[in-house]
Amino acid sequence: MSNKTIEELLGRSNRLGSNPKFTNYAGGNTSAKGAAQDPSTGKDVEVLYVKGSGGDLGTLKEAGLAGLYLDRMRALNDVYRGVEHEDEMVALFDYCTFGRGGAAPSIDTAMHGLVDAAHVDHLHPDSIIALATAADGPALTKECFGDEILWVDWRRPGFQLGLDIAKMAKENPAAKGVILGGHGLTTWAQTSAECEKRSIDAIEKAEKFLAAKGKKDPFGTLVKEWAPLAPDARKAKAALLAPALRGIASMDAPMLGGFSDTDVVLDFISHSELPRLAALGTSCPDHFLRTKISPMVLDTPADASVEDVIARAHELHEKYRQTYAAYYKKYAKPESPAMRGADPLIILVPGVGMFSYGKDKQTARVAGEFYINAINVMRGAESVSAYKPIAESEKFNIEYWDLEEAKLRRMPKPKPLAGRIAIVTGGGSGIGRATSLRLAAEGACVVVADRDLDAATAVAAEIGNSDKAIAVKVDVTDEDAIIATVHASSLAFGGVDLVVNNAGLSLSKSLVDTTVADWDLQHDVMARGSFLMSRESAKAMIAQKMGGDIVYISSKNSIFAGPNNIAYGATKADQAHQVRLLAAELGGHQIRVNGINPDGVVRGSGIFSSGWGANRAAVYGVEEEKLGEYYAQRSILKREVLPENIAAAVFVLCSSDLSLTTGLHIPVDSGVAAAFMR
Repeated sequence: MSNKTIEELLGRSNRLGSNPKFTNYAGGNTSAKGAAQDPSTGKDVEVLYVKGSGGDLGTLKEAGLAGLYLDRMRALNDVYRGVEHEDEMVALFDYCTFGRGGAAPSIDTAMHGLVDAAHVDHLHPDSIIALATAADGPALTKECFGDEILWVDWRRPGFQLGLDIAKMAKENPAAKGVILGGHGLTTWAQTSAECEKRSIDAIEKAEKFLAAKGKKDPFGTLVKEWAPLAPDARKAKAALLAPALRGIASMDAPMLGGFSDTDVVLDFISHSELPRLAALGTSCPDHFLRTKISPMVLDTPADASVEDVIARAHELHEKYRQTYAAYYKKYAKPESPAMRGADPLIILVPGVGMFSYGKDKQTARVAGEFYINAINVMRGAESVSAYKPIAESEKFNIEYWDLEEAKLRRMPKPKPLAGRIAIVTGGGSGIGRATSLRLAAEGACVVVADRDLDAATAVAAEIGNSDKAIAVKVDVTDEDAIIATVHASSLAFGGVDLVVNNAGLSLSKSLVDTTVADWDLQHDVMARGSFLMSRESAKAMIAQKMGGDIVYISSKNSIFAGPNNIAYGATKADQAHQVRLLAAELGGHQIRVNGINPDGVVRGSGIFSSGWGANRAAVYGVEEEKLGEYYAQRSILKREVLPENIAAAVFVLCSSDLSLTTGLHIPVDSGVAAAFMR
């Protein structure tokens, strides 16, 4: 196939996939057919290139395309044994791969290959799915499109659906595409530009049709008790609810969370038809595979207390799990995969917003985006008819499809800290930066908290996008700022699992030169700051009921009596005893509390660069730039301690290998005999 054909296909795919009006994230697929030279014979053959399984149109690149010999793919019709044997057809695509094959072919490959047109688009636009899920969808499609876009009754994606659409296209040469009942849109054309135009024209025509014909209040009347709270009150309440709701969604497997209080969400959850429509669930396979068949809907008033909302959520959660288990039992066959979990992935709280969940933050965020797509679909369908999604049995057949199970099995093994949320204070430099980077590298989402927001932002950007890390400005001596940091973590990722109390400073002075202000400053930052962060994060961890880790970056000086160090050494001793006290107190909640005692971490250190290094160098009679070397030479191992060494110790303490360790202090000092734990 010519480079031009592939370039056109990728350009069309990226344009369509990057516009949420046209299709949802990782939803839909596009294809192109054309001549290419067979590397094994040197002769031209006709090849089908189609977006591979699991890819995203908006970011699709050539490596994400599956390539198949078109004649071989179409010849599969000769061995197709009927709808009862659909699943075996996907495996047969492997025998049709062109060259190295590229990405794995998706279940929709047959639809693209069997339709006799050079270019085919299959998309999931909200406006089209609104018609596809309307009770009188066929009539509405006819009214909106005439004979340009035809109707195909719901059928699970596969070879037979491809045959059905190919037959319709052949018998209706003037048709430009079809609406797939309960599912989406497929269009075709002989050029890439015309195919893209047909897709966009159909989507926009459906939008205008719904706007012109639709009634004003498709979600019913506003329920006064469910009216949205003011923006600040919503966010504050959501932050307090988030850890407990995350715990509910994580009973079967740890989940990360997202939160949305967009106008679309608030409109849906504040109207009288919410219970009925939410119970009907989503329809498009891309929707319910990411949101479960239906959300958990709270029926509490918007002004209900946080405690009352959480208590009701636990009651409804038990009912939700029972209902989901009954759904599985009703439709499962002996050969069906085991039930994957009965917890909700979408929780709707009137007056507040929508909480969404997934195995990682991106999945949680996308689940929320898909449910917003579903809300748009319900609005459109209800405005012109009645929302009627595909049958529950069909949803089960998709959710527990062998092909979906195989896709899950192909996923890479998660990293050790996947699904965990970390807050690192003083995360903008030195030990904090190294720890933030290490925890993120091991799979955690990280809140980089620092009084220097620019530094924190740089570290968060180094880690990745907001699905991986966020930056928060915090003065750890400020109680309100600490509370706000934990709330930011809860709104961004769902809660908090791991806290690293690293923020610190030091002033090297003799006893007689140490002022009350010197003493108070160091105790406020390290003793008070660690106490506040531990207290507020523990509240969230206890609400989650998922356990957790609190790690104190203490110091060799917590047990070693060094010169000119009264305020710093005393506050580090305070931190060290906080570890013991909190380990004893929080163990019943499966929260482990441990400490690390570094020594002489000079490189990249904000403390050493702010004057402490010069003071300590003067005390020991060495040049400041040689202070790290001095510390190394006085140690047993004669090796300099680096920020990365401390970060490694944090990771080890929080890993599953030390799951039964709490109340421990680990020295990371290259060996200082005077600081051995006794």
